[in-house]
Amino acid sequence: MATLDAFILKVDQNIINPLISLLFALAVVYFLYGVVQFLMNQDNDENKTTGKNHMLWGIIGIAIMLGVYGLINIVLSTFGFPTVG
Repeated sequence: MATLDAFILKVDQNIINPLISLLFALAVVYFLYGVVQFLMNQDNDENKTTGKNHMLWGIIGIAIMLGVYGLINIVLSTFGFPTVG
């Protein structure tokens, strides 16, 4: 059982957490792109709407990544696997 715990911990540390961090960073960049697009196009309603949509989907992406991170930690804790901070 110790080898399974170590394996799951390594997969969590080396694959899942970096992937979640990367996707979280991409969602933040997408949100910030929407903010810039919204602010730079104050005179064009169509581009402002596009910027708003980018901000909305960026927030949704951030929420999804936070949810996935939380669910993974809940599942690992429930089954007694070690979790990383």
